[in-house]
Amino acid sequence: MHKRKAGDILGFTSILTVITSIIFFYIQRGPNADIYFGITIFSILSIVGILSAIFSWLMSKRLILLMIALLGNGFVLIFTFFLLLAMGISEP
Repeated sequence: MHKRKAGDILGFTSILTVITSIIFFYIQRGPNADIYFGITIFSILSIVGILSAIFSWLMSKRLILLMIALLGNGFVLIFTFFLLLAMGISEP
């Protein structure tokens, strides 16, 4: 497999982690949702997405995939941080 093709696959995988996070957010809703499980899933998916975006850029040198993936996964990571902060404030 060529480096460029492997980089493209990693780039689309990093974008797929953002889509997976959004789908998981809409599936796991309601008053009985385990919020700490959601925070864990969001943070793991975001970190994996950021790492695969960086490896994708190193292999294929496509800047557009890097930017889209970093912005999407960075947004999910910031959302996760604010969710964790809100849970910490609300707990006694």
